[in-house]
Amino acid sequence: QVQLVESGGGLVQAGGSLRLSCVASGFTSDYYMTAWFRQAPGKEREGLSCISSKHQNIWYGDSGKGRFTISRDNAENMVYLQMNNLQPEDTGVYYCAADPALSLATEQFCANDVHFRFWGEGTEVTVSP
Repeated sequence: QVQLVESGGGLVQAGGSLRLSCVASGFTSDYYMTAWFRQAPGKEREGLSCISSKHQNIWYGDSGKGRFTISRDNAENMVYLQMNNLQPEDTGVYYCAADPALSLATEQFCANDVHFRFWGEGTEVTVSP
């Protein structure tokens, strides 16, 4: 059974940083795409970044480009999202998602949540002004 568990959310002041973690278990292969999505209050879920273990490539959406860094520790089945210079508009629930059917980290697959079958329950991030 595939399981994704996020951690690292919390309350931070504008300009601060957080590092989100996601641990994956239950995959039968080491090759799977992992992504971070965010759902802000009253908005649809948006793709922030994804990382492919097979092709070792990374995609960033416009919201996180230049401020967020995704990384992966395959040995520990961990994926991280380092978020710097957080702003109040970054407030929301952050989700880790994964799918072994995806191999290329591109906007086509990573910007839309419909391509990912496996999801964590989310971790909440609140950025105060």
